[in-house]
Amino acid sequence: MRLILLVTLLASPVQAGLAEGPEAEFHMARLVYASNQGQRAWRPWWAIDYPEAEFHLTRGLARLTSLSVADDSRHLSLTDEQIFDYPWLFAQQAGRWHLDDGEVSRLGEYIARGGFLVIDDFHGEYDWQVMSDAMRRAFPDWPIEPLPEDHALMNVLYDLDQDTQIPGRRHLYRAASGEIGAQMYGTAKWHGIHDDEGRLVVAINFNMDMGDAWEHADDPVYPVPMTSLAYRFAVNYVIYAMTH
Repeated sequence: MRLILLVTLLASPVQAGLAEGPEAEFHMARLVYASNQGQRAWRPWWAIDYPEAEFHLTRGLARLTSLSVADDSRHLSLTDEQIFDYPWLFAQQAGRWHLDDGEVSRLGEYIARGGFLVIDDFHGEYDWQVMSDAMRRAFPDWPIEPLPEDHALMNVLYDLDQDTQIPGRRHLYRAASGEIGAQMYGTAKWHGIHDDEGRLVVAINFNMDMGDAWEHADDPVYPVPMTSLAYRFAVNYVIYAMTH
C-alpha cells in the first residue's frame, strides 16, 4: 500500500455502507475510535470537525494541486480491512481516544504497509499523555521527536513557519480593539514519528486545531491567514506522504 495516494476520506458519521475502494487518486480517511470520554453533542469526538472540514479541505486540495480528489472522506476503524486501501489517515482529538491492543497492533501494521497518519486537535498535558501512550504501544522502537525547521515536511512545497500556531474556533476572542486573538492551552509542537529508514510516518499537530482552520474557511471570524496556513500544511502532508 505504498502511498499510491494520500487522503482517506470518510463518509458521514453514520454510514449505510462503503463503496468499493477509493473513489479518486486522493481519498482521505478519518479514524474512527471508541472514546474514553463519551461524545460531544450529536457527533463523536473522532468526527468533531466533520463534515465541514472535509468539504473545504478536499476542494482546496483539488484547487491547489493536480490531484483528482474525492469529495468526502471515508470513516474507518483500525480493525476494518478497508483501511489498507486508504494510505492517508486523519485522526482528531487523540486525547479522547481509547485504542485497545488489537487497534494499536493494527496501527503498527497500517504504517508498516505504507500508511501515513496525521494527528490533530489535541491540547494540554493529559491529551499528550493519552496520545503518546498509544504511539509507544504501536511503535515501541520509534520515538516521538520534534520536527526541525529544515525537515522535508516543512519545505517539500511550501516553506512552513513553525512559530505560527493554528487555533481552534473556540480559542478565538475579540479584543477591545476589535482585533481577533487566540487563547491557547500552550505552545504549538510540531512532532512526528519516523520509521527505521528515516521516513516520517506520523505527523503530530499538538496544541493546534488544523481541522478547525479547514472547517471555518468561510467563517468571517476565523483569521484568513490561519486557514491559508492550514491548507499549505495539508498540501505538504500529502506531497510528502506520496513522495517519501
